[in-house]
Amino acid sequence: MADFILCPHCLSRVETGKEQCPFCDKSLRNSNPPGTLAYASLLAGRYTVGRHISTDGEGVLYAAVENTGGVRVMVKEYFPVTLSDGRDSEGAIQPKEGREVLFKTARMDFADLYRSIMRITPVTGLAAVLDVVEANNTVYAVLEQVSGETLSHYLAEHPGCLPPAQARSMLQPVMEGVAALHKAGLIHRGISPENILLTSGGIPRLCGYGTLGLRTEGSELKCCLYEGYSAPEQYSAAEFEGRYTDVYGLAAVFYRLVTGQTPVSARQRLVSDSLAEARRLEPSVPGHVSGVLADALALDPAERVQNVPELMGALVSERAAESLRSPGRDWLVSGKSLLAGSLVVIAVLFALLLWSILGRETVQDVPNSESQPTSSEVAEPVLVPSFVGYTYSQLQSDPQFSASYRFVITSQEYSSDYAQGVVIRQSPEADTTATEEVPLIELVISKGPEKVEMPNIIGFTRESAEKELAANNIKASFFMIENNGDWASDCVVRTDVEAGTFIDVNKVTVNVYIAKERVVINPPEPTAGPTPSPEPTPEAGG
Repeated sequence: MADFILCPHCLSRVETGKEQCPFCDKSLRNSNPPGTLAYASLLAGRYTVGRHISTDGEGVLYAAVENTGGVRVMVKEYFPVTLSDGRDSEGAIQPKEGREVLFKTARMDFADLYRSIMRITPVTGLAAVLDVVEANNTVYAVLEQVSGETLSHYLAEHPGCLPPAQARSMLQPVMEGVAALHKAGLIHRGISPENILLTSGGIPRLCGYGTLGLRTEGSELKCCLYEGYSAPEQYSAAEFEGRYTDVYGLAAVFYRLVTGQTPVSARQRLVSDSLAEARRLEPSVPGHVSGVLADALALDPAERVQNVPELMGALVSERAAESLRSPGRDWLVSGKSLLAGSLVVIAVLFALLLWSILGRETVQDVPNSESQPTSSEVAEPVLVPSFVGYTYSQLQSDPQFSASYRFVITSQEYSSDYAQGVVIRQSPEADTTATEEVPLIELVISKGPEKVEMPNIIGFTRESAEKELAANNIKASFFMIENNGDWASDCVVRTDVEAGTFIDVNKVTVNVYIAKERVVINPPEPTAGPTPSPEPTPEAGG
């Protein structure tokens, strides 16, 4: 069978080398920039290359299609401009002379990064890595194509600032995703509104993965940093980067959401630090939130909030924020906090006074209440409701749920019964009890129906048709029909689903009609009848 691609426009199967799709009549001629992969070309025998999206110091990003399932994806090609010398006639990327070792080392780092992310995705708040393939003397990372808009585009369309509670709900999935990266020993280093996608299902996704060299100034690669969001240690190849580097980026995005202003660039702050605390720019920001952001945006990594769970907890809880306060930092404390502190001091003094009056012996006769948990120390059991049928964004934005439960997406699955983005399972299950003060609910989210394109199997033998349908996970029923001689025996005559139609494989069973053996009808034999009388011959004479 000849090599084929899927038309990037209509996803119809087309033989390679065609300049126009015979189904949608749109052009398949190469329109990508010189030096990049050709438009509508075949990559690794499996992916159809689409349009060029962008180029950075690490490589090239393309839209693409996975040919087997007709799924639209993104492909990142390792093609560092500082280490490469273009392509040869076969399309293989050539390293620059004298930089061959560095080219291979950076290529290995690229492959290792995306393979590591592939192992932990899908996970809350992260764009999934679907595949990593090697071809053309380089490496390609295949990413899910997330539909939606970037956070930077959203902010441009919605000027102003968000309430801190809304900002927390918006960024929580991303923070959970970054925490998952850190748990796997990975650091993102590119957290910014440009790399956060707001999906149509309401779940923000972090994309824009990159190696250390891409996100560090002064490295061997042409770096790509984000002014206002990249941490100060990223502006020098001599500085060490860690989890606190991503804490800086997350805090910078949160700062932008609640103040409406991009933080002062770390490059400028290293010369003269003029970053205003969030509360000065927007008085509605609570004092503890403003203080947490100031600590998380500290220039010195040692003075910064060190990990994402600490940042998440401190942005939600004033008590957690107080425990992280930097020495000497004067945060604004609410009147309620001062009153509560005063009452505690008074209670302690009263207890000491009571101790001195009654004497130690009297106290020893009192039952040891400290060994018994009080009602304030043990959380009351909570009956967990059903969250099935809600979207993740609904659970985060509804104060009834967001204030009482913590939600984390553990996986995503295809479902014919639930739309994309809707909860299909939860743990703990509904109507069970939880004893935590704020129970953690693990969610399984629907990816929507698993739809595939019906292949054209007309003329296939039954065996070949069964294999083709099975490869596309399509269920089928086969029916034998009479053959009047117009069809090849044991071959597909028709199907009740037209080729090119996208079907839900969990709900649709395709009926396939197979021709029986040809029936040969011989012409009828002539039947025996009375022997005709010989014609009379004329008599002689007259």
